[in-house]
Amino acid sequence: MISLAYNNVSYIVAGGHTYVYDSNMSLRRLTLDALPAEENYRKLSKIHVDQRPTMEELMIGEKMSKVVEEEDVPVTAKPSGKVVKFGWIEGVFMRCLLNIWGVMLFLRLTWVMGQAGLIQGLLIITLCNVVTMITSLSMSAVATNGQIASGGVYYMISRALGPEFGGAIGIMFTVANSISVATYTIGFVDNLFDLIYDVSDFAGIVGSDTDRVNDLRIIGTPVIILILGLAIVGMDWVTRVQKLLLVLLICAQIDMLVGTFFKGESAYSEDDVRHAYGFTGWSMDTFNANVNSDYKEDPNGKQESFMSVFGVFFTAVTGIVAGANLSGDLKDPGSAIPKGTIYAIIFTYITYGFFGIMVTFTVLRGASGNVEEINNSSLGLSVGDCSPEANALRVQYNLTYTECTFGAAYDQKVMTYISGTGYLVYLGCYGATLSSAIASLVGAPRVLQAVGKDKIYPKMEFFAKGHGANNDPFRGYILVFVIAFGCLMVGELNTIGSLASNFFLAAYALMNFSVFHSSMTKSPGWRPSFKFYNKWLSLLGAIACVALMFLMDWRIAIGTVAITAILYSFMLYLKPEVSWGSSAEALVFVNALNNSYSLNEQQEHVKTYRPKVLLLSGNPAHRLPLVDFGNLLTKKMSLLICAHILDENQAADMNTMKLNVGSWLKDHGIKSFYSVSCNKSMSEGVRNAVSLTGLGKLSPNMILMGYSNEKENLDVIQQYYEILTVAF
Repeated sequence: MISLAYNNVSYIVAGGHTYVYDSNMSLRRLTLDALPAEENYRKLSKIHVDQRPTMEELMIGEKMSKVVEEEDVPVTAKPSGKVVKFGWIEGVFMRCLLNIWGVMLFLRLTWVMGQAGLIQGLLIITLCNVVTMITSLSMSAVATNGQIASGGVYYMISRALGPEFGGAIGIMFTVANSISVATYTIGFVDNLFDLIYDVSDFAGIVGSDTDRVNDLRIIGTPVIILILGLAIVGMDWVTRVQKLLLVLLICAQIDMLVGTFFKGESAYSEDDVRHAYGFTGWSMDTFNANVNSDYKEDPNGKQESFMSVFGVFFTAVTGIVAGANLSGDLKDPGSAIPKGTIYAIIFTYITYGFFGIMVTFTVLRGASGNVEEINNSSLGLSVGDCSPEANALRVQYNLTYTECTFGAAYDQKVMTYISGTGYLVYLGCYGATLSSAIASLVGAPRVLQAVGKDKIYPKMEFFAKGHGANNDPFRGYILVFVIAFGCLMVGELNTIGSLASNFFLAAYALMNFSVFHSSMTKSPGWRPSFKFYNKWLSLLGAIACVALMFLMDWRIAIGTVAITAILYSFMLYLKPEVSWGSSAEALVFVNALNNSYSLNEQQEHVKTYRPKVLLLSGNPAHRLPLVDFGNLLTKKMSLLICAHILDENQAADMNTMKLNVGSWLKDHGIKSFYSVSCNKSMSEGVRNAVSLTGLGKLSPNMILMGYSNEKENLDVIQQYYEILTVAF
């Protein structure tokens, strides 16, 4: 036995195998897994009878974290660099806040409240958070059902529903996050342009609207490159930058709140300009005017509605998986994901609700923007009067603005007028867009890396390679950067951005469905430590996510479903040889068992008669003509069992025979069960096979055996005669 130690990690070589012992691992961590980890067991293909672990091997150390093959972990291997692992606050809670507190809070929340009013606006915020809360409860249940490795949503869905759905979501989630990097970057540059336009001294820097797409490309390119560089530097620096951005977001929110309590009365002061743009300060008159809904037309003439506004706002709350995507970088994913995600949803829900109420009390639904209307009563105009008659008077008086283009329902920059200083709101927008772009670029490659490690797609293992102590997916970073850069060059991302949102919703729907499916199949492996979930609530969440996909844009929803179906079918075609104990596998057993019970209730009838053959084949590979004959009798539509009787001296070969023969039958396209047993004599083995083989009415009604050509060996002839006696 050889023992080496490095950084409190001991490498013990004994019996031809290497054991890894981590002294920092607590007993609590060792017992967290609800399921046995697959890596803790040797692969069956490598098991030999004379190589099973001895009692001495099994007793080495009290806390063995992992048993691996000698070639998998070199004894001399030393970790390089600093391993960065995060708790629930830094790893999940903070990242979810940064993604949910997006541009919606600073630019679009006022529009939501201006269109929907207080009652329906709060209802929209509540319903959106209900959907995400249900999804987070489902995600928490999956996250606590065993050890969670890197891959986030992909890992959880693939282990719950199998590689077919997991493989589809893995690709879609990677593409969606890659597109999101471009959309958030464009959002950042757009807000930068707005700030430049507001500062007249610099307005000439940015071109006209016709040149704006080129400006987006020029300025957006170095932004994406900087984000890529930050990701390559490492997660430690990513976290530091995101902490700074979180501070900006909080300061911007404080600025918006404080600014509502300051309102001057002097003529043509800056405060009057704020009033002209729709800000009234805290006012019950403003509140009463904003309680009910008043849906307007969009710039294209389309009438807004409850569902259209709902669809716009829902994009704000889709950042609930920002922490889960970095599951491989968390100290304890099973604890961090539920705690950080749920707390983030509650916190941001309160925030959106509070600022929604604040807007209702302080901002007019529509405003003209003309300061003259405030201080010149002879005009007979009010900045909040948006009637056709008032607009006609504005034309008559040759005012600057002849229609209501300001206020909550019209102007997305209302928050800059509310705040103490609009510059902090712009900084908040920058922080929101940059943090979301960073999270997307950092999260997507880790999902891709997990897909590559599982080897469910051909050639995808290229992206499985990691670098450094934190196993950073540099190759994935480059791919996501290329996709994001290509989208940035397109410039207009309305359609493709909606596709990304639908991809997220599809992932959330499958997350909810996986909990429902696992609960309904009653899989022995479904034992989440998180108990605050309900299978019917999860089903409702899945239906709600699918419904939202179609309500937001039914054309894109159909495209999303089609892409999911294509990827799912491709995975069925590939048939990856993985077994993760998914609910789909559990469902096969449940269905088989229930159908077997149902057979017992059916009456025998000549029309439903099927030959169910017990074939005394021995090793099927040695008697292929006999096996082919049995296969012809059943025509792959009935029961065929190949029985193989071994003598007592061959008992050690039983497991190997099961593996090899099972593969041989599959390779030759023969639908047959293989039954191998060990007995003192051939006749006794046949007697046991006849008596014990089958289940209920899935039992043989026909015995098929070969003709013996033996004429001289009396013992063999005697055994053959005894077999005939037993069989017939």
